[in-house]
Amino acid sequence: MDLTRLQDHLAHLMSSLPVQQKGILEARLQGLSSVFPFSEYEYMLMFLLDKETITFEQYEQLRSTYVSSNRFLDLYGLAPRVFGEIWGQEHIRDLDKRFAKPGKVLDPTYDGEYDVWIDGVKVEIKASRAIHTKVRGSLVSKALEKGSSKPFWMNFQQLKLDVADVFIFIGVWVNEITYWVLTNEEVRTNPYLSHQHRGGIEYQIGITHKNIREFDGFIVAPAKLADVIFLKADKGKG
Repeated sequence: MDLTRLQDHLAHLMSSLPVQQKGILEARLQGLSSVFPFSEYEYMLMFLLDKETITFEQYEQLRSTYVSSNRFLDLYGLAPRVFGEIWGQEHIRDLDKRFAKPGKVLDPTYDGEYDVWIDGVKVEIKASRAIHTKVRGSLVSKALEKGSSKPFWMNFQQLKLDVADVFIFIGVWVNEITYWVLTNEEVRTNPYLSHQHRGGIEYQIGITHKNIREFDGFIVAPAKLADVIFLKADKGKG
């Protein structure tokens, strides 16, 4: 259940209210001020509960359905740097303790140019959130579930091709996280690679509803990330 379906469900429940009560709720919603964690959705549900349009058991079921379908929605609320540099790197290190935070002890030449080190392999991590391209507003309001028929876009940017041996792309939807692993050469030769800035040294790859199936061959299960990286790094050296 995404936000649109939740809105449709609440609208259906509101339509079952007596005309006078429905008018009262609509009027109150128009002048409603919201401050986290109190929102218009919480207000509507409390009103419907008070008017016995729904039971508490039905509320719990609705809440459970929405939460289970949007397990990663909170990631859309993170600031770009926190999401990409802090959450993304920590997330990969949490998946497999062999991924280490690089430093001079592991790599005497290290100068902050890549994200994680795993047994001599330099790995760059890029994370992006799938957003509805036809919606304006905050990232949360643009958030999409994996499998949605709506157009989406995610951009893996600031790719430095002269540094990393392997890249991990983390694609986040509200209900699923996908991991793509590409070698440096696979990134260099990818048809969707482009300069991020004219004349700059940083590149980007955009994954959309139009080209996502072309990346299926790079999808890796989280438990297999390290093994695939070792395999790809060895082939790259050969």
